[in-house]
Amino acid sequence: MVPGDSEPPGTADASGDARVCVVATKPDTFARCRNGIYPTPPSYDRTRQPFAYMAFYRTAPVSAVTHYAAVTGRVEQARGQPGPLDDADWAETVAPFSDTETAIVFELGPLRELATPVVNDQSGLRGVRYCTLNDLRTADSLSGLTGE
Repeated sequence: MVPGDSEPPGTADASGDARVCVVATKPDTFARCRNGIYPTPPSYDRTRQPFAYMAFYRTAPVSAVTHYAAVTGRVEQARGQPGPLDDADWAETVAPFSDTETAIVFELGPLRELATPVVNDQSGLRGVRYCTLNDLRTADSLSGLTGE
């Protein structure tokens, strides 16, 4: 375990073998992650994949994976209906990428900062990458997240 890093209580799989979905986030989306939600169109494959954690590649102000969080739930929400997303959330994080009428909102535990960011040594992160929690904690660059 990384010094100062601890797993949230009740995590389904707190072992180093736990599956992680690494996603790219712009500042608006990362701000929502800090508030415990990560929205995505339901057409994206990640909405149907099993994983215990999400890790966040920040496109700005850094170009690196800096944080991760346990996934505590997945909620389907229709545009304009009650749920984790308000109108501003939808407009800033879902609408720019899809004209979908529904979104899948990953509910997140507290963000955990990586002791050492996983820096961009490629052309950034496109789509998603899957790895283990151990991979995430020990990789020093994106090419080190060899995944599955």
